This record gives sequence, structure tokens and C-alpha cells, in this order.
Amino acid sequence: MTDIAETARHHERVLVIDFGSQVTQLIARRLRELNVYSEIHPFQNVTDEFLKDFDPKAVVLSGGPASVFDEGAPMPPASLFDYGVPVLGICYGQQVMMHCLGGTVERGHGTAEFGRAYVTPRDEVVDLLDGWFDDGDREQVWMSHGDHVSKLAPGFSVYGTSPNAPFAVTADLDRQFYAVQFHPEVHHTPKGARLYENFLRIAGFARDWTMAAYKDEAIRLIREQVGDKKVICGLSGGVDSSVAAVLIHEAIGDQLTCVFVDHGLLRLNEAEEVVAMFRDNYNIPLIHADESDLFLGELEGVTDPEVKRKTIGRLFIDVFQKHANEVGGAEFLAQGTLYPDVIESVSFSGGPSVTIKSHHNVGGLPEKMGLKLVEPLRELFKDEVRALGRELGLPDRFIGRHPFPGPGLAIRCPGEITREKLAILQQADAVYIDQIRKHNLYDEIWQAFVAILPVRTVGVMGDYRTYDYACALRAVTSVDGMTADYYPFSHEFLGETATRIINEVKGINRVTYDITSKPPGTIEWE
Repeated sequence: MTDIAETARHHERVLVIDFGSQVTQLIARRLRELNVYSEIHPFQNVTDEFLKDFDPKAVVLSGGPASVFDEGAPMPPASLFDYGVPVLGICYGQQVMMHCLGGTVERGHGTAEFGRAYVTPRDEVVDLLDGWFDDGDREQVWMSHGDHVSKLAPGFSVYGTSPNAPFAVTADLDRQFYAVQFHPEVHHTPKGARLYENFLRIAGFARDWTMAAYKDEAIRLIREQVGDKKVICGLSGGVDSSVAAVLIHEAIGDQLTCVFVDHGLLRLNEAEEVVAMFRDNYNIPLIHADESDLFLGELEGVTDPEVKRKTIGRLFIDVFQKHANEVGGAEFLAQGTLYPDVIESVSFSGGPSVTIKSHHNVGGLPEKMGLKLVEPLRELFKDEVRALGRELGLPDRFIGRHPFPGPGLAIRCPGEITREKLAILQQADAVYIDQIRKHNLYDEIWQAFVAILPVRTVGVMGDYRTYDYACALRAVTSVDGMTADYYPFSHEFLGETATRIINEVKGINRVTYDITSKPPGTIEWE
């Protein structure tokens, strides 16, 4: 069977060896943003044989929480430094490089650095730092280390220092080995992207990783994998499954049938918009399974958030299977699995790190129904999926939409879910998003929504007393959803929005704004 991941074989690749840093994903994203294909693999999987088979043009060693002094400390394969490609070590990656090549690493002893620091150059500026120090004699970086290098390995020279890292930037130019104590992948290192760009230039990359090329290769491989067989796709209406469906349809046409499960927990008019887009614009065979009565009936009286999620996930699988059976003869199941899902399925220690919720894909259905998987997005990050969607002609208004949770409005309705509360919530959310778009703020915000609270409050409208629901507005900025800050709306915006919601949405008489960051809170309310 042809693997969609084979698209990467046509590109020069960077291997990112993961030693357990919480920001390793950012390394791969920075490289992808520079039009170079990269993959992350946990250190224990990168054997000498793996390295030879993967055939990277360059290697990046990530940071990590370990110490080279630990028993069984994470190490790269023995053949790496004789493989003949440029290597960049970051934080723990620098310490591993020095340790393996004959340098000395020491424990903290007062030289640890955490947070912002400033690197100053030595007399000779190395190519890795081309473009740095143009605006002054120091550059801000982000440090996070306890141990530190105290003696360089033979062949290395120092090119940058910080107050607690005398070897903040080092290199062996003959072998094209580079090592930095800081983290250039995080946005707290403002010129970090330039450092990665310099490393790729030194390594001689053609930088040919584009969504246009990926689209063409993916279409070819989908055709090879599927042949003349039928494919079914679970369509949620979100960006990932929609892009996957349009890509597969471009490859195999009417061999694809999408099943759109409408659980009655979508945003205002969302079901109609999704159905119209696929039927009118792409002519993709589509089963619109309106199962809102089933879902809302099962959720009646349920208040526990986890029970809500599990109920929705269980029903989704049952409903999808029922309607998928109507297609008849399908041998493949298409899913919008992304690269972060693949990375998170294996932690750097080798075990499972994250459980993907069953309602975000179709859980155990592939095995249960005897289907083979088609996952054409499994190499892509979210921003790359959006770029691919643009290549496929999906409208910007659709592919630029904020993330929407699998359980839908159920987790934005704390307490019992009723049709009345859902209708109020849909209308309030529509007004809020309309306000954000009118003020040209939508693209500045990672996610925005309204939550209807399980309380009623006293109000006065005209000469009448009201006793209606309160709602909370939520808007956050984020890079990947793992952490988030609330969006700093002006008081004028909040006042105008509250007035519109109270005037236009019957059933709400009080509006609040949630200014909790993540952590300690979560983005969603349940």
C-alpha cells in the first residue's frame, strides 16, 4: 500500500531528534515555515539504521529536561557525528554534542539561566548569526538550562556569550556543527527564525517544501493508494476534515462520499453553510445526517462535562457507522489527522503522551469496520493545512475560521443543555463574532466564542423587570492552543458588544468578559 507520508521522500529533509523539550514542535514548524520539510522523531527511535534510511540533509538536536550526567541519559545515534551532514544542537542538544565530541558539561552551580537573556558576539561573527547584532551589540534570547558547557570539544570555537553561558554560541566550522545554549524556536528569541534560515542556507537546502508541490504529490499518492475503491470521510465541518475531503475528491472524484453528522450543537446556520459549500461548490457526494434529536435527547438532564463528551463521542461513532454502511463497498476511511496528532501519539520516552478524543476522529471504526485509513494531512501542521486549503480554492472566510471543539456548543453551555439555551447561545455567539469581524479583529484572535452560564440574573429593560441568563464572552490569543492569553478588547468594544447582545438576543440580560489565561484556566469552559 502506498503511504501518503511518501510525499516527503521527494524533498530534502531535516531530522529533528527529540530529547523531550516541550517546544520541540516549534522547531519543526519554524523549519516548515522556511519551506523545508522536517520530521520529529524521539531519540530512542533514531538508530544508526534509522538515520541511514531517513537520509537527512541536516539534523537538529532538541532541548530536553535531562542531564548528560543521568544514568541512561538520552543520546543521539553513535554514527550521527560521522554521517557528514550539518548538525545544530539546541540547549540539551548543545550539551549532548559537547559530551559526545570530547567537551565538558557541568551541573548548574549558580550558572543556570531561565527566561530572557542577552547574547553578545565575539570578534568574529559566524555565518549562523548572519543578520544578528545589526541593531546593536547584543540580541535577546530565551534560556532554559541548569547544566552548562564548561569546556568546548576539540575543533569548536565560541562565537557568542551570555552572562551565565560563556559558550552560548559555538561551532566547528569545518564539520558544520553548530550549537546554541538558548532556544531560537520560541518567539522570545526575536531573531531565532533568522538563525534557522542561516543554518538551512549553510546546509545548502533548496527550500522546495510548498503546499502547491505537496498538493500535487498527495493527489498522485492518494490515487495510487485508493485505486478504483470507495472512500468515506467523516466530515465535521471544521478546517481539517474539510481540506482532507476536498483534496481526496480532487484525486478520486465520486469515489469519495462524505458523512456529515449534525449533532445539533453547531453554530448558527453552520450545518446549512457546510452542506451548501460541499454540494454547491465542490459537488462532493454528501450524506447529511441530521441526528440532532438523538444527541439532544441523550444529553437531556446531563450536567457533568465529561459525561457530555463521552456521550457525544459514543453517539458520533454509532451514527457515523450507520450512515457509512449506506455507502456500501467502501474500503477506505479518510480522516483529517494532523502532524501534531502523530507526534503526540509517541512521547520522547516512547510511551503514549496524549489521548486523542474519540469524537475528533472516528475512534476504533477503521478496525471495527475493516477499513484502511487515508490520512493525507498527517504530515502537516495546522497553518500548513490552511495553506493547502487555499491551494485547493477553499474560501478564506472558511479556512481561516477559529477552532471549534468536537462536542460543539455542549461545552459552552455549562449545566444542563436545552434547546432554549442552545438557541440563545447560537444567537449571542453570532452577534459576538459579527462584532469582531466588523472591527477587523477576527484574524488577530486565536479563538472567540460565547458561553451561556447556568444562572439567571435580575435586570431591567424599559419599565420591566427581567430574569434572564448571563453569558460570558471569551477571546484568546495563542500560537498552538497549549497556552493562551485573553485578548485585550477596548472597553468601547466590550460595551458596544454587550449592548448589541442584550438588545438583539432575547433571553440574555447580562454580559461578562472572561480574562482568564491558560493556564490556570482552559480556553473552553468545559
